[in-house]
Amino acid sequence: MYSWRLFLLLVAAIGSLRAAEPVPAAARPPLRQLRPATDPSRAILRIHTRQRAAHPIPRAITGKFAEHLGFNIYNGMDAQILRNPTFADYPFWTGQMSPDGLTKFHWEDQRIHEELRRLATRFGWPETELDGLVQAHGDGLASFWTRVGPRAAVTVSPDTGPHGGRAQRLQASAAGQGLAQWIWLPLHRQRTFEFEIYARSPDLSSLRISLARGADRLVSCDETLVAGLSETWTRLQGRLTVPDSTDPTVAYRLAILADRPGQFVVRHAFLRPIDHVRGADPDVICFLKDSHLPLLRWPGGNFVSAYHWEDGIGPIERRPTRPNYAWGGVEPNTFGTDEFIAFCRAVGCEPMICVNAGDGTAAEAARWLEYCNGSTATPMGELRAAHGHPDPYGVQHWEIGNELWGRWQFHWTTAAGYVDRYRQFAQALRQVDPTVTLYACGAPVLWGKDWNDTLIAGAGPRLEVTTDHPLIGGTVSPATDPVAVHRDFMAVPEVLEQRWSALRDDLARSGIAQPRLAVTELQTFARLSRAPEPNAPVRLTRDNLPGQASLTEAIYNVLIYHACVRLAPFVTMVTHSATVNHGGGLRKERERVWANPCHYAQAMFAALAEATPVALEIECALEQAPRVLPDLRNAVPNLSFGALDTLAAVAPDGALLLSLVHRGSTGPIRLSIECRDFPAAGMATVRTLTAAVPWAANTLEHPEAVLPSDSSLPVHAGQLTIDLAPYTVARVRLPAP
Repeated sequence: MYSWRLFLLLVAAIGSLRAAEPVPAAARPPLRQLRPATDPSRAILRIHTRQRAAHPIPRAITGKFAEHLGFNIYNGMDAQILRNPTFADYPFWTGQMSPDGLTKFHWEDQRIHEELRRLATRFGWPETELDGLVQAHGDGLASFWTRVGPRAAVTVSPDTGPHGGRAQRLQASAAGQGLAQWIWLPLHRQRTFEFEIYARSPDLSSLRISLARGADRLVSCDETLVAGLSETWTRLQGRLTVPDSTDPTVAYRLAILADRPGQFVVRHAFLRPIDHVRGADPDVICFLKDSHLPLLRWPGGNFVSAYHWEDGIGPIERRPTRPNYAWGGVEPNTFGTDEFIAFCRAVGCEPMICVNAGDGTAAEAARWLEYCNGSTATPMGELRAAHGHPDPYGVQHWEIGNELWGRWQFHWTTAAGYVDRYRQFAQALRQVDPTVTLYACGAPVLWGKDWNDTLIAGAGPRLEVTTDHPLIGGTVSPATDPVAVHRDFMAVPEVLEQRWSALRDDLARSGIAQPRLAVTELQTFARLSRAPEPNAPVRLTRDNLPGQASLTEAIYNVLIYHACVRLAPFVTMVTHSATVNHGGGLRKERERVWANPCHYAQAMFAALAEATPVALEIECALEQAPRVLPDLRNAVPNLSFGALDTLAAVAPDGALLLSLVHRGSTGPIRLSIECRDFPAAGMATVRTLTAAVPWAANTLEHPEAVLPSDSSLPVHAGQLTIDLAPYTVARVRLPAP
């Protein structure tokens, strides 16, 4: 009798286990079924937890991208505070490119001085100092540095560093004369700063380093005499401390001064807060770490097509300063491969490197891979060890070139030309490390089918993963309704999902067994026209443009994440643009760091990594894209989308995670959620990111205007109701039953 009962219990147990197994792939319904509803104020979400996808949500779907553009790396991710710290002849971009895709620089003094004034004003220089800045530059002082002392008494001239490159010579006729720069300090966090000055002098043995505040009347904060200066190049180091009582909201002046009459030459000058994290800004590290950033792509972007990685390794004083041929300004090469790896390790994310397939060679890229992954028995691995890093970095993700289909790219090429380059680079990289994943430079699916078809046909089985950069938007008239711009962006992910699906099919038809796509740059890309239409009302301005710093970017990104998950396992990663002061992510001004709304949305969605998506049905009202964005208008004749977009997934711990987006603009929606086969009870936790208007953003003055908020909702037998305002991203966690 007991054996018979045991048999029945065993059969029942096996049956319950089978019922919980995922449905076979051939029988799986799509992850989302959208059914139109007539009542715009109500919606129903039905979740089928037993109908599970075959693949979990990839961790790398919430990655980021960093490029040497503007103040993304330097005066962004980097903790070093000074501008132009290597005293370079700073070139200013005209906004034009040569036929080869090389930046054209201003050469007229008037335009250069206009740019100096504009940037110094942006950096917060006192207005009274601008004339002296321009005058000193004309006399031979490096950009963003100014004299301390009368012009007739302080002579400046260019000089040469110990390993080539520009240095700065200064002749002082009296003690206390020298050069200086106006800066801002992160006094909200730290009041002690370390400096490093690489200098020499034929007649001085010490320099005085001072820190003072106040534009009209300088008040000394700290000053130190640094000895050890000689005729040979010497590294002078020390610390400066700002008293606790000092005003943190004013500009400060760092000065390098002669201790008596004489001359000195400076190759570089660095100033960092002592709490820097291996040279990186600790606030930036903290934000990215808290967001569970999985992966960071570097160093390009357009920048990489003229970047030579060997300029950025080894002792800092030996690294050359180059013009930034993609964006203007200079590349001091103080943030190179070793610094990038250190940054990733401090954040806890995986590195991805995009190699120079513009004016770079396959052999150069192969040396880079060997430097990162080779043992110390290899030439480049031995060099890495000599620089203090004996263990291989193990970088697994290598992208071959950036946007080489674009004429703004240095040494851009044709589709067939890229196939030729890809073959060369892939072969060279594979010989060094056959285990890495290679990413090809695909063209945007909105217009690049010819390029992609040529790449697919030419690369053949060598093509592992292709890439897309959907930087979609276009120039919009000031007469445009800002809500219409937002609504267009809400429709774009639907278009991309369709185009990516077609690309996947093209790859499969070509014989590629496992088609894969990586979205290695992503952001909204609407620009405001400078010429308003005659007699038209001005409704769209820089303040209400739904762009990269706004809530629109946050909602848009989550919609992209949803689309990528629904295409699994085709899309392997997304690296959103970008980390700091470029696109959407973090902002840093006057040494204060804050987050755009999209940063919080990315962090919210990162919690779904490794969860298994399940099928769902959503009933909600539809909205129509007004098609005011040129890129969307040219891509589709018309397009409607659901006011709500949703994703559901079962976490490894058995909890049910929901990602909900109210992308509509007609009013709040009461959403009824029914979890089939998931009788959860108790309280669901909810994190919500929302604002009254889609162009809401955080600023230096109001860095927490748009923040996530937490709440809870009762769950009864797997059912709950949630009210969603327009322009909302929500993450809901239901406990396992």
